[in-house]
Amino acid sequence: MRTAPLTRSSTGQRRRIWSYWRFYLALSPFYVLFAVFGLYPMLSTIVLAFQRWDGLSARRFTGLDNFAFLVKDPTFWQSLENTVVLFLMSTVPTLVLALLLAVMLQSAVRFTNVYRIAYFIPNVTSLVAMAIFFSSIFSTNFGLVNAALRSLGIPQQDWLGQPWGIKIAISTMIVWQWVGYNTLIYLAGLQAIPKDQYEAAKVDGAGAVRTFFSITLPQLRPVVLFTVVMSTIGGLQTFTEPQVMVGNSGGTGQSGMTVVLFFYRAAFLDNDYGYAAAIALSIFALVLLFTAINWRIFRGRSEDR
Repeated sequence: MRTAPLTRSSTGQRRRIWSYWRFYLALSPFYVLFAVFGLYPMLSTIVLAFQRWDGLSARRFTGLDNFAFLVKDPTFWQSLENTVVLFLMSTVPTLVLALLLAVMLQSAVRFTNVYRIAYFIPNVTSLVAMAIFFSSIFSTNFGLVNAALRSLGIPQQDWLGQPWGIKIAISTMIVWQWVGYNTLIYLAGLQAIPKDQYEAAKVDGAGAVRTFFSITLPQLRPVVLFTVVMSTIGGLQTFTEPQVMVGNSGGTGQSGMTVVLFFYRAAFLDNDYGYAAAIALSIFALVLLFTAINWRIFRGRSEDR
């Protein structure tokens, strides 16, 4: 006697589900494309990380050999160090400059739309073209940076021929590319802050600095968290900038060798796809770790307040 109502109920639920088949059919292209171009490559990469394969011969299961070699590989650790250093040298200045520009743009009266377009242009410009352009800027003999140094009586530098010069050139390009994008995001967050809070602070006699740290920055905390997380994900996957500016070798002393560039070299130059899959998983773990740290820091401060 108890099973009959349950059977009728489950049958009714199945009928209600099938009544929405048109909506499921409309959504199916996304899931099909995700399964083919997203889920399958991810699962294939995980399986390939435990195998040895050069792209032509038969795959051979090797267990944890790829990961064991990865831990002992000095090039991997150097690429990891370079990635973290470039991430810090580019992400921190990018977000600080973006926030300052957004505050200045918020208070601008004239040509606001012109500024917005100008800030966003670097983000839609071809990344390869920008890398070539910045390679010319930091050129030893004909670069604009060395021309400015010579005009000031400072000896010119071989920017793309020394370790820290390579890092400065790459991080400068990343800052130039992404500062405008983050500026517009911060500007959207600033425009969502109620104006009466600033008016109340002005009545209370709060200055610009006090208003910024007491009203603007706390109200922008979710926006800052978003930009930090997205910048972390993008910064730890730096590839095109060093690959175009200093080549697949990473430049002098491999100082421009990032983890993604190391993965590219292992897969498409050395044809060691199993080892490249292990590097790809390490990149995923690195991005996940830094994203979790940033999320915990900003969310923890928000909860404390």
